[in-house]
Amino acid sequence: MSRDRDPRAHWLDDDPFDKKTSPGSHSAARDDGNWRQPHIRVVHATGSGAPFMRIFGVEEQARPIPVHTGSIWHFSKTEVQHLTQATLALSLALAFMSVQGIRGALAYPELFIFGGVVYLIALAPAFLLHEIAHKVVARKYGCWAEFRASPSGLRFGVLLAAILGIVFMAPGAVMVAGHTTRAQFGKIALAGPVTNVALWFLGLIAILLGAAEPIVGEVILKPWLWGNAVLALFNMLPFGPLDGKKIRTWSIPVFWIWLIICVSLVWFNFTHLNSLLG
Repeated sequence: MSRDRDPRAHWLDDDPFDKKTSPGSHSAARDDGNWRQPHIRVVHATGSGAPFMRIFGVEEQARPIPVHTGSIWHFSKTEVQHLTQATLALSLALAFMSVQGIRGALAYPELFIFGGVVYLIALAPAFLLHEIAHKVVARKYGCWAEFRASPSGLRFGVLLAAILGIVFMAPGAVMVAGHTTRAQFGKIALAGPVTNVALWFLGLIAILLGAAEPIVGEVILKPWLWGNAVLALFNMLPFGPLDGKKIRTWSIPVFWIWLIICVSLVWFNFTHLNSLLG
């Protein structure tokens, strides 16, 4: 960045949700033999409850949460581990999909390994850059933002792919903490689908320019276009924790514009992609 890093930025570089240290002044065991349970106590100071401050004419003021002004590309060790776990689990599930499940993997181990490598190249960028886009935009607005994998989602996705040869996985999400407006929160959510749309167009441009030979186009670029189109459309659905719900809460016109774009990409894949690849 153009200016020096704010010395307070490290407060937001680490995961604020992982700081679960117990006080060293007493044991974790209670007098009745049970263990103390971790808890958070929130104390609100008011004018009527702070006579010492009133006597001396000084009222305690709420201290604002420090805003991150360091590098938006900061990745903690924990975040790198979670991104790696999610990417490897996704690649394993895709490898099972390529051979129709664990039976195919046992029967054709070389195709299983080949499928995992191919889909890692073709589809991992769609997932990784989608999540990193959320993170970068959130950091741009001064928030703490890091990816956290979902162990249960990863296990379910790998088992489903191993048994049925189908990939449906919730690998995790970018956790965001900080003060944002509704518009900023919507733009953080929109960054993911927009990234997938941009990656889809890069793949299409490569096909149109003839940069990919038929084998490369069929093996790499076809799943590249399908992966980005499906991921963008899925995340634009206005339900649950998906990006579409946050975008729709911010702006209904913006939501519909990008939903139509994502639907158009999937439609194009169905109707024109095979003919382009020859």
